[in-house]
Amino acid sequence: MSLSNVFGIAGSAMNAQTIRLNTTASNMANAESVSSSVDDTYRARKPVFAVQQVDPLAEPDNEFGIAAGQGVQVLGIVESEAELRQEYNPAHPMADEEGFVYYPNVNVVEEMADMISASRSFQINTEIMNTAKQMLQQTIRLGQQ
Repeated sequence: MSLSNVFGIAGSAMNAQTIRLNTTASNMANAESVSSSVDDTYRARKPVFAVQQVDPLAEPDNEFGIAAGQGVQVLGIVESEAELRQEYNPAHPMADEEGFVYYPNVNVVEEMADMISASRSFQINTEIMNTAKQMLQQTIRLGQQ
């Protein structure tokens, strides 16, 4: 693997972690939103990642120039199937005809852990890119001597 591939791999990982941070922020922003029906209630969302697959014989055809099986691909964002929180509160203006209000299935503690993990992963990939850049600069300096 050449050093230039490191930039593509780390870049795809940073992109994936950015999406993860955005979905986490969305989940936390909606953690206490209330609804009067199960169908209208916000559900926690999570990104799905996979190894980026590229034909090993083909020329790299993405913006990162990534070779086969290198990098992170975001397959999509899925909604959680976990139970919604249901609370009996007939005085609430959003209560349904039976007096229940529904809250999202967002676990704020879990989301905070996810946010810290995504942030740390992004930071590590930034360091990887900086290290690769320094190594390339050292190689160029060696070639000039």
